[in-house]
Amino acid sequence: MPEKKSGALTANRSSLGHKVRYALRNPGRVVPYASRALRDAALRFRHRDHVSYYRAVMASDAARDPKAAVGSQSEKRWLALGQMQFDYLVGHGLTPQHRLLDIGCGNLRAGWRFIDYLDEGNYYGIDISPDILASATGVLAERGLQDKLPYLTLTRDLTFAFLPDDRFDVVHAHSVFSHSPIGVIDECLANVGRILAPGGFFDFTFDRTEGSEHHVLREDFYYRTETLIALAEKHGLKASFMEDWEELPHGQSKIRVTAG
Repeated sequence: MPEKKSGALTANRSSLGHKVRYALRNPGRVVPYASRALRDAALRFRHRDHVSYYRAVMASDAARDPKAAVGSQSEKRWLALGQMQFDYLVGHGLTPQHRLLDIGCGNLRAGWRFIDYLDEGNYYGIDISPDILASATGVLAERGLQDKLPYLTLTRDLTFAFLPDDRFDVVHAHSVFSHSPIGVIDECLANVGRILAPGGFFDFTFDRTEGSEHHVLREDFYYRTETLIALAEKHGLKASFMEDWEELPHGQSKIRVTAG
């Protein structure tokens, strides 16, 4: 994709000035944003912890359109983003014999391709949303992949306490940390090393900023690269910014961590 413009990378989308400028440039989006803000305020009032809150967000979004709920506004875009994730990991060495943990697997936008490619039983998808996992089982049936016996599991946290040590060759989290406060990311990085097989790696995408770290409506979180690399290193992991991912047509950035 085109190189990210420095203005976009330094913008604080939570600031009043940014919101006013955005509204003036995009008047048609003011009412949808206001509606979303009111919904999120009500959900935050009822659900004080982030997992419960975001589970409610996904329930609301999935009720309208499961594909849009995972960030794809059309079937074509849903397929394209899934293909992009699949091609990237295969290009970085994913083989059918590998075991893959897909954190935030959603409705299998990329997952169905991984399930089809991997050997039977080698795909494990987890998500915090029962509504989106219900949609995932529908996708699994539509694609005729029941015989591949994937695991689809509901979870409330990223401690991976129910998973065995040294299990996964590849751990993958696409558009998860972009919706996560720093405490959730820290929890994941504190525990992912235990479940990585020797020589394995963990790829995650995030919304990158080169300015002030911030969030919008507790749904979209923007982090500096060095913050997340330092957090990984705190837990004994080696972290690398994936430059080749930046060339692809997706708005997020990617970091890879391996055992230190």
